[in-house]
Amino acid sequence: MPPRRSHKKSRAGCRRCKVRKIKCDEVHPRCGNCSKHGVPCDFEHPHINDTFSPGETSGPATTISSPCDSPSTSTLPPTPSPAASTPLPLYRNPEPLPLTASSKSSRMMELKLLHHYTTITCETLAISSPVSEKIWRDTVPNLAFTGANFLADALLAVSALHLRSHTPQDQDLIRASHSYMASTLSEYGASLSKGINESNAEALFLTSALIAFQSTASRIFTRDDSGDLKERSDGYVLPLSWFHSFQGVKAVVASSWQWLRNSGIVVPIIESQPALNLDLSGQNATFFGHLLTSVEEEIVNYDDDPASQLLTRQAYQHAVAVLDWAHKIPHTGAPLVFLATVSRRFVELLEARRPRALAILASYFSLLKCLDSVWWLRGVARREVMGIVSLFDPDDAEWWPSLQWPLRIALYEGEAIPSDIWGADWAAEKALLDQASQTGGFVSHIELLSQMFSAMQNMPSNVPDALDPVAHQNALARTRAFRQHMILQDSLHAPQVD
Repeated sequence: MPPRRSHKKSRAGCRRCKVRKIKCDEVHPRCGNCSKHGVPCDFEHPHINDTFSPGETSGPATTISSPCDSPSTSTLPPTPSPAASTPLPLYRNPEPLPLTASSKSSRMMELKLLHHYTTITCETLAISSPVSEKIWRDTVPNLAFTGANFLADALLAVSALHLRSHTPQDQDLIRASHSYMASTLSEYGASLSKGINESNAEALFLTSALIAFQSTASRIFTRDDSGDLKERSDGYVLPLSWFHSFQGVKAVVASSWQWLRNSGIVVPIIESQPALNLDLSGQNATFFGHLLTSVEEEIVNYDDDPASQLLTRQAYQHAVAVLDWAHKIPHTGAPLVFLATVSRRFVELLEARRPRALAILASYFSLLKCLDSVWWLRGVARREVMGIVSLFDPDDAEWWPSLQWPLRIALYEGEAIPSDIWGADWAAEKALLDQASQTGGFVSHIELLSQMFSAMQNMPSNVPDALDPVAHQNALARTRAFRQHMILQDSLHAPQVD
């Protein structure tokens, strides 16, 4: 018998060759087998050892003998299993995520809403400011991803409502818009109750603004407030939730201005609003000055104590002054400022349905005709003016004449309202904006509000506070209750869009 060919056993081979049970030539820094197959070698990359788990070997772990061990004392390799000849992958395949059909659907809905928000909806939140548009598109979602869940839910809620305006019968969008806004209101209210601080001030401001947008837009889906007088059986309902939500933005800004005044996110959004330039003297003839005719007689007849009379007089004068200012520059989004700047007393006068307050509100809604192309304001002028007019008697000689201009504007069918019908020179709009900006931007108005808020904090508790955050939280509670009612209504009726 010829002698056996001598050979050298490989006892210090690379881990891959050992797993595959082939002889390793132990060449460093990369063995021949690994070089041949073009795979990493643990001689060259020692950390690869960690990727070979016991579960990837062909059998139980084998004790590796040292070169000084004798064959009789070395542990023999186990009998290979049938799968031992199959090359093992370098990395283990991940286990599939336990996604149910419901969770997959929810995930796709969120992706759909986020995509729609960042590509379309964000462009509709800034009326005439490219800087604000970029902030709403890029910066705000990034801020939401840092842990502000209520802000993320608010983005998705507004996006869902925007999609609903195109497909009002989509039940998935109906559920999404309600559920995301319900979650927003819950977490937003909880965060407010814990207090506003430097870390959450920006997110709370942005969320309050999105809640205001949502409150305005959701009006078009309210069956009882569709604006068609012939289809309503229980009368027109004033959109007081608009005032509560926009007043909430004012309360958040005033109470957190010490942190927001230097914010690169909030300040550009606020400055995108035209500078507030009001004439409160009452000495100059104005377009809406007739709405203050005989105001003193009303105050004497309705209000008993001098303090109440003063608040009512100031509420009317301020509201009319804002109307006159916004009437001159309506295409800038100025009319939206009305909802946030009027006093709490004016809202109370609306709740009491004082005829003068309702006439002022009708004039305000007619200003929104210039913003009819914005989806969340589409049809507002016609719907709300017609609703307010339904509350008056055509034989009312005192107030019916004051409703004629709002009616004429709300029902106008042309592309652009002529200056002689509107009552202001469109060509002078830019000059008025430049003039107003010289007196200070909208931030200067916020500075004044903040100072008022700080002063009110030191007043006795019986002094009414127009910027009370507690009142804002109470309004939030009313909004949540209203949303529960809306969910029930949507389950009973198909949503309608004008």
